Amino acid sequence: MKSYIMLLKSNNTLRRLSFIQLITYFGAWFSNIAIYTLLLQLEVSSEVVAFVAMLHFLAGVIQAPFSGVMIDSIKPKKLMLTLILVEFISTFLLIYIVDISDLIFLYTLVFLKMAAASFYFTSEMSLLPKILVGDELQKANELHSIIWSLSYTFGMSVSGFVVYVFGIKVAFFLDSIMFFIAFILLYQIEIDVKLSNIKENVLFMIKDTMYYLADNSKAFHLMILHAFVGFTAFDALVALIVKQYYISFIATSLALGLVHSSRAIGLVIGPIMLGKWVNNKRLVYIFIFQGISIWIWAYFMDNFYLSLVASLFVGFFTTTLWSYSYTLLQKNVEEKYYGRIVAYNDMLFLSSAAFVSFMIGFLYSLEYSLECIAFFMGVFFLIAAVYYSWIIRSKYIEEIF
Repeated sequence: MKSYIMLLKSNNTLRRLSFIQLITYFGAWFSNIAIYTLLLQLEVSSEVVAFVAMLHFLAGVIQAPFSGVMIDSIKPKKLMLTLILVEFISTFLLIYIVDISDLIFLYTLVFLKMAAASFYFTSEMSLLPKILVGDELQKANELHSIIWSLSYTFGMSVSGFVVYVFGIKVAFFLDSIMFFIAFILLYQIEIDVKLSNIKENVLFMIKDTMYYLADNSKAFHLMILHAFVGFTAFDALVALIVKQYYISFIATSLALGLVHSSRAIGLVIGPIMLGKWVNNKRLVYIFIFQGISIWIWAYFMDNFYLSLVASLFVGFFTTTLWSYSYTLLQKNVEEKYYGRIVAYNDMLFLSSAAFVSFMIGFLYSLEYSLECIAFFMGVFFLIAAVYYSWIIRSKYIEEIF
């Protein structure tokens, strides 16, 4: 933890961006609990729950081919301010969702909100390798994921309590205020980054990126590898678990908040304990442990208290998988393509998460048990371990340090 604090002290821009990130991510998870609580209160079908979970990721998939080009050609601060403004407006308008007849409006707002959030995330991750290198870049990625996890932990737990005590509308209102504060803080930051001298049109840049990925196959394989982490998109699964097992003895919002918070504690602890241990060769073991931890969670899923403990172990490996595989990609890509490659990488990651969210609802509608669905998700991490073993044997992958 000391190394993260030293990095924040030495880099003013990163320190201020990290604080804004903490606020915006906290706000994002505040809405999440309120949205799923609203859906369960409206007694929608499992397919609707899964569809809303899928929308959280689908927005980023659709915009990715164009967002990367925009990131490489628009000043970061101007772009990021616009995106926070979209998040503020779409979050505030969620207050007006009151009935099942408003589902189309809900879908639209969730799509816009998450499109802006995904775009903002991609913009920031494209900015980091332009202001940091080597060990600092890895630490920044780990710090980014820790902040995400802290926001996730407190956002979910505090939101669960706020929704339970004050109601869904208050949660949406407070969430929108957080985005407004983030907008003011970002407006006051100076971000001095030179844009790439790009004169080509959008279609040419997309085509050029495809050629680059074809010539640089290791970058493509690292993008696929990172996409496997999308199989930890558990939002729809957790909502259905609460509906099936826990809603009879604990309030919906509290159950959602506690289950997500338990996993998020693991997300925070994981990189602190594993950050110095993991390297290119050892990453394969993290994939294996992630799969096993999901199987353990599946086994204890019907027991509320044991599932809380098991979900902590699920989160323990996730952050390290995410941050290390992301840093590997950044390390093995030319600076000229940072924005576009990061955008395409996020597109694959979000596609994976959207696919998982859809399949959770689809398999549940076919009467597969929730435990069985979680078991399938764990299997994919063993497949990822085999795939990564092939990558490091057949491709030259630069070490982060």
